[in-house]
Amino acid sequence: MDNRLMDRIKGGMYGVAVGDALGGTTEFMSEREIKEKYGCLTEIIGGGVWNLEPGEVTDDTMMTLAVADGILENAEEPMEAIGLFFMEWYQSRPKDIGNIIRRVFEQFEGDWLESAFVAHMDMGQSGGNGSLMRCLPVALAYKELADIDRVTIMQSRMTHYDPRCAEVCVMYNRIAHRLLQGEDLGTSIKAEVAGSEYEENLEALPDCPPSGFIVYTFRWVLYILLHTSNFEEVVQKAANLGGDSDTIGAIAGGLAGIYYGYVRIPAQYANAILIKERLDRTISKLYVMKTS
Repeated sequence: MDNRLMDRIKGGMYGVAVGDALGGTTEFMSEREIKEKYGCLTEIIGGGVWNLEPGEVTDDTMMTLAVADGILENAEEPMEAIGLFFMEWYQSRPKDIGNIIRRVFEQFEGDWLESAFVAHMDMGQSGGNGSLMRCLPVALAYKELADIDRVTIMQSRMTHYDPRCAEVCVMYNRIAHRLLQGEDLGTSIKAEVAGSEYEENLEALPDCPPSGFIVYTFRWVLYILLHTSNFEEVVQKAANLGGDSDTIGAIAGGLAGIYYGYVRIPAQYANAILIKERLDRTISKLYVMKTS
């Protein structure tokens, strides 16, 4: 076994879950409200708007697992399998589901791309972060960059018609691909956002709210990753932003988890996650696919 690669894959999946579980407490709160209630949130305690159990994850992690499981079922053409896992999760009546994704699911009649377009037209926009929060397993599973790009775009278009969503998902998974090969975090980010709107002001505090809009979410994710020095700083910084804190935490946590590795995720965070057994099963299968 390639222990370093396994550590990175496991770190990526647990990074998503930890960022999600920690940030779920403060979702929709303002920074001021968080400071008044928690000072600085550093522990996974649950609660929040969804009344989470400590260590309970939300749609970010569950949809990430759905993407992973769909890829593992049919790596060549995973759209149908991913869709089945999406609908299975949706029918479990989850606490948290994004507005765009809910609209796609509600009127799905067999064609994911058509459903995404109809939802986009109905709502007047589909530029949310819901396809970014779940896309990491694509980079963890496939070996070739062409396959990573193809499946990353496909899974995004299943629910998000706005082309900015697929564009950001591709940049994100290309960063992940570099990190899996042992490249530096800052170097990987700067290489993949070069020439895009995200290249500007990477060092400056984002002048936008930490919302679910794909452009704002990605700006905050990049800023957090470039201005922290360990995994716990990444997820804590995201959680204490408020806004769409669980999703920003999951997205930033995924890349941080790959870069720092599972061994450098604090044990109290990893051990708090309630679905560890399901995560571990999927991680083992992703490693087998990546190395076969």
